[in-house]
Amino acid sequence: MALFEKMRPLYDRVLVQRIESEDKTPGGIIIPDAAKEKAQTGKVVAVGQGRVTPEGAAIPMQVKVGDNIFFGKYAGTEAGNDHLIIREDEILGVLEK
Repeated sequence: MALFEKMRPLYDRVLVQRIESEDKTPGGIIIPDAAKEKAQTGKVVAVGQGRVTPEGAAIPMQVKVGDNIFFGKYAGTEAGNDHLIIREDEILGVLEK
C-alpha cells in the first residue's frame, strides 16, 4: 500500500488517484508510454475539511470521496506514481456516472 493512500489532506486540498487513459486509439493503434500525456481525470481518494474564511467560518467541500473529476493539465502536486494533491478550485468539474 502506498504512503499517500493513508493521507488526509488539509483545508481545501483533495487527494486524487489518476485514471489512466486507454493504450489504444479507437482505430486500434497502440500508443507507446513515451507518447502518452498524463491523465486529466481521476478519482477522489480523500478530501480535507474545507476552506476557512478570514472570519473563521468553514466552507464545506463540493467534492466527496469516490467522485470522478476532471482537472487542469498542470494542476496539483505529484504524490507518488499515480496520485496528485490538488486544491478544490483547480478541479474543473465532476464527471457524472
